[in-house]
Amino acid sequence: MRAAVVSDYGEPVRIVSLEIDDPGPNEVLVEMRASGVCHSDWHAVSGRLPLPVPMVLGHEGAGVVRKVGSRVRQIQPGDCVVLSWIPSCGSCWWCTDGHPELCERANDAAVNGTLASGDKRVRWDGTPISVFSATGTLADFAVVSERSVVTIPSDMPFEEASLLGCAVQTGVGAALRSPIRPGDTILVVGAGGVGLNIVQGARIRGAAKIIAVDLSATNRELALSLGATLTINPAKDDPLLAILDYTHDRGVDVAFEAVGQVELVALAFNAARRGGTAVAIGVPAPNENLSINAFAFPSQEKTLTGSWYGGSFAPRDIPRLVELWKSGHLRLAPLIKRRYRLDDTPKAFEDLISGRGGRSVIAW
Repeated sequence: MRAAVVSDYGEPVRIVSLEIDDPGPNEVLVEMRASGVCHSDWHAVSGRLPLPVPMVLGHEGAGVVRKVGSRVRQIQPGDCVVLSWIPSCGSCWWCTDGHPELCERANDAAVNGTLASGDKRVRWDGTPISVFSATGTLADFAVVSERSVVTIPSDMPFEEASLLGCAVQTGVGAALRSPIRPGDTILVVGAGGVGLNIVQGARIRGAAKIIAVDLSATNRELALSLGATLTINPAKDDPLLAILDYTHDRGVDVAFEAVGQVELVALAFNAARRGGTAVAIGVPAPNENLSINAFAFPSQEKTLTGSWYGGSFAPRDIPRLVELWKSGHLRLAPLIKRRYRLDDTPKAFEDLISGRGGRSVIAW
């Protein structure tokens, strides 16, 4: 097969020929049909996420199952599926405590560049190599755990379905599991792939006012079309002053940070009203620290919390998101602004880091 690979930190993304093994007993082979291009992949390329390289990139995808392992019973060849990059095991302490998104085995697999089983099924000149987040969707095929696939309707466009694997679950999930109440005022800092879906989740949840902050004019326009009531260009206006002016100096009820920059987490926290909540969703570098005013915790009763994968459990939440899409409450097609072939993946990453806005999708 052919795949998008980073051979070492800071090296260019390359399209190379690889060998892929048949699936193990609890695994499936998926022929990829679409894969989103996400900043998290770029963090692996740049070394901001120090994952084992060489590595097949991609973690947000959809495709068709072609082979299944000997112990797989619920998935059949020919099934259309979305891939989840957290194959929750269901038996570790975190899973049994009700937090499958924090699954210990899935975390170990992501850190080590393996599948949930601990194995590697992709080889480069005979040598096993890593895959990003137990998936590696920027390739013609992916062998993944059966826990990494969720079936979808056969008539759902693969390009739209692929976004359910990461950006939509993360963004909509974070909004749906936050303390948003109908009529609340919400702030979304960063209206990229995840942030735009926080906007959608907040709208679905019943927020009356949704403020989106982003440097990209494309993302600000998309945010307005998906439910935002005000957008702020931080290159032109001071976001905190604009937010306080919009909320009559009270602040927002719930603020989300979806970029992964510590100063923007601080902005979200400072923009939250007394008794409000700030939710950190973006992924900063592992060694970065956050500095905020400690007095605000007791004196203003503010809450600062995190959200990983939107607190989602793919087998439960992807079918729900599909139903929201069917009903028209969740819009996926407008999120996709650029389409590429696999050969053009390096160009897709260039456009991603240039901040062109919207989601890019590799389509087969």
